[in-house]
Amino acid sequence: MIYATLAVMALAQVRRLLPFLSVGIVIALVVDGWIFYSRWARDREAERARLEKEAQQARRTLDLMGGTDLKILNWYVSPGAIRRGAEASLCYSVVGAKIVRMEPAVKELYPAFSHCIQVSPRADTEYKLFAEDSAGHTTTASLTLKVIR
Repeated sequence: MIYATLAVMALAQVRRLLPFLSVGIVIALVVDGWIFYSRWARDREAERARLEKEAQQARRTLDLMGGTDLKILNWYVSPGAIRRGAEASLCYSVVGAKIVRMEPAVKELYPAFSHCIQVSPRADTEYKLFAEDSAGHTTTASLTLKVIR
């Protein structure tokens, strides 16, 4: 009988504390939710800032390399004069190009920020470099390689 009385008293105590316990649990859930949300929002903002910094760096690099417009940045020969049978390097640098070709055709070229090919003409030769973008715009440059006999 004593145990039954104690059980009834304990049950009455739990019923009185139940609203307070429920409020405590709800408060704990709200605090935990706020902690998780604030960490998620902070990480999201950090990721956005990192991506923006990368984009700015990429824009800066692109500007240093000549931008996105079709341009022939460099077109030169080294050395400027060779003896017959010797080789020279024809070097070019283009930005914004989809197709690059040369006349007279020596070998297949491709768009590159820096690329050189070896040539060995028998006589003075004028080389023309053509660069074309995806919209069909073309730019050209030429140079002459002297051959000493």
